[in-house]
This record gives sequence, structure tokens and C-alpha cells, in this order.
Amino acid sequence: MRLAVVGAGKIVAEFLPHAQRIPGLTLAAIVGTERSRAKLQQTAATHGIPSVFTDLDACLADPAVDTVWVAVPNVLHAHVARRALLAGKNVVCEKPFVLRAEDLAELRTLAEERGLILVEAISTQYLANVEWMRQNLSRLGDLRLVQSEYSQYSSRYDAFRAGDVAPAFDPSAGGGALMDLGIYALHLVFGLVGAPDSVVYTPRMERGVDTSGVAVLGYPDLTAVCVAAKDSPGPSRTKIQGTEGVMIVDGPPNEIAAVELLLRDGTSERIALDDDPHRMTAEFRAFVRMIAERDLAERDRRLDHSAAVLDVALRAVASAGLRLG
Repeated sequence: MRLAVVGAGKIVAEFLPHAQRIPGLTLAAIVGTERSRAKLQQTAATHGIPSVFTDLDACLADPAVDTVWVAVPNVLHAHVARRALLAGKNVVCEKPFVLRAEDLAELRTLAEERGLILVEAISTQYLANVEWMRQNLSRLGDLRLVQSEYSQYSSRYDAFRAGDVAPAFDPSAGGGALMDLGIYALHLVFGLVGAPDSVVYTPRMERGVDTSGVAVLGYPDLTAVCVAAKDSPGPSRTKIQGTEGVMIVDGPPNEIAAVELLLRDGTSERIALDDDPHRMTAEFRAFVRMIAERDLAERDRRLDHSAAVLDVALRAVASAGLRLG
């Protein structure tokens, strides 16, 4: 994977220190706006990235790049991914994948027509701890209740309240608690128990955006509750309750550092199978393999998952009358 990074925000700064420890991943370029050139150049110098672009088309024409990591504001995901696919590049897109189902359908068609890899970067779906949870859910008996919460007092919240609105708090940019934090909970819940019959999202609105909210997902014999908050601190945790016991994850649903299993018969286990230095390492290892092996079946499986979660998220958005993008 010869990767061009499109964007220079928090998620990029968080992951790049770990990128060079991933076999098969080469940082080939970084792309941003002209006003961010100094930041781009500093990032490139720090991480040994050979090329800096402020023109996306120039980057996409570079034969040294075969994959684009889309890490820009949510509303731009579809546009950048579309241009990359049309240029013959594989695409790794940050969450939420896109803001409209028709955009994802179009991107998928482009990837299929060109034999390219197109995936959403959702770290938990590649973690060994989450796979262990899937394989051991039956030990809980009949599932009754799932709760997954991601709450934090955003570093941008005070500025937002003062009138300085960053993309993460701008509904026109696809921001808000549901799409920024709640999407992780939706991915985790869907990955464990599948698609719900009903979805209702109740947000707390401030300056026209959901700064926190609760999504209730209804199943025939199970209720799942996903909480997202950017306006108040946690704790964040996930709890899965069944007739025979409970699984507990302390921490937000984008990490899953460990899982505690407590059964009614007295059995208790603590699982911590992931030993990578950062939560995103496992997913990028998987992306490197998918691209190297041109694993289109895995691409399609991942796209099916992302499309289903997007459907749940958009049902939540519609239930609350929110407008994004």
C-alpha cells in the first residue's frame, strides 16, 4: 500500500506515528489545502512523507500513490473518494463513510467496475477482542439488553458554545454526536447483533446540531441503546446482557481494549487479545493485505457491513428530523 493521506486533522496526527510500523504500508504523500501548507510540510517532515500536495488531482496523478486515505470533514468523503476511484486508486475512508446511501452505492459501483478496494475505516471491526465477543455471545443465553456509550467533553465544545463552529459540530459538514461518536456504537452493535427492526434517535440540540443523543434500536426480543455525547464526560462503556450473563467493556466503542465476561454460574473471564500499539493498527494491517491480495470478496463483505450500518444511522437521523450535509 503506497498511501496518500488526504487531510491533516486529529485522526491523521493520531495514526501517523504508528504507520511506519505496519509492514507493507508506505506513506507516499499528504494532501491538504493551500492555507494548511505549513502544517502539511511539518507533518511530512516529521513522518518522512516524500510528497506534499495542495492539489488533489496532482496527487491522484502521481504513480507513486496506489491508495488514498480520506480523512477530511464528513461532508467531503464522497467527493474525495469518488475522485480517487475515478483516478484508479484504492480508497480507505474515515467514518462515517458517506452521508447518503446513494453516494455509497455509486462509490461501490465505481470500485467494482475498476476492481479497486474501497473500505470504511472502522477500527473495532478488525480487533481480535471484537471477534471474540461475536464468537462467545451465545454463552450469554438469550440476549435482552445492549448498551454502548461514547461520551466525552469535546476539546472543541467550549469554542463551539462561543460561536466558533468546527466541522465536528457543523451539521452542514455532517457533524454532530451521532455521526462523530455514535457511529462507533452503531457499528459495534450491528456487528454483534445485526440490523434492528426499529430505530429512534432522541438528540439534545444546540445551535442546530446534536451535541448529544440516545438512539434506541428495537429487535424482537432485544433492545439496544447507543449513547453519544460531545457535551459531557463519560464514563464510556459497552454492556451486553443475556439470561445467562453479561459482557462488559470499559472504555469507548472505538477501542475495545478488553472484555469482561461474567456468567450466572460463577464463570468469569477477562479477554485482552489485541496487542497492537494503537487501535487503528489492526485495520490498516487488514487493508494492506486486502490491497496486496486484491481480496474483492473481503471488500464486498466489508461494504455490506458499512452499507447496513449507514442505513441504521440514516434511519436514526430521519427519526429526529436532522439535516446533514
